[in-house]
Amino acid sequence: MFSIESIMTTDLITVPPSSSLADARQLMHEHRIHHLPVVTEDSTLIGLLTLTDVLAATDSKLREDDSRIHATDICIREVMVSDVITVDTRASLRTAALFIEKHKIGCLPVVSNGKLLGIITDTDFVAVAINLLEQLEETEPADDDLDEVGVA
Repeated sequence: MFSIESIMTTDLITVPPSSSLADARQLMHEHRIHHLPVVTEDSTLIGLLTLTDVLAATDSKLREDDSRIHATDICIREVMVSDVITVDTRASLRTAALFIEKHKIGCLPVVSNGKLLGIITDTDFVAVAINLLEQLEETEPADDDLDEVGVA
């Protein structure tokens, strides 16, 4: 069956706390991701930066250029979430999914002894749901065996 380790992403894109908001925005755009773990040199998780955080901290382009705060001038340390909720690899996948749903968060970093091992996102749980639905469909009778059910 599925476990945290089996669905977590381990090929992580991370940033140090000293990076700029512009760097983070660029990484998110290049890799098409919405969550950036903030780690120290030894992979200790110290924060999380989400696309929502980036958008909230970005100054409006409607302001005059000379009064605008540029993303290159904003340090990730200033805008990251530092009280990050994490999950251990031994936790059940159901518990992690329920936690994400209950608290309406988009990801759970996976850690062991404070070190970042991976990340589970809401998208990972959609993939699990698709897999389970496909398995259910394999055990159901073929569509041509059913009477019309009113599906157009």
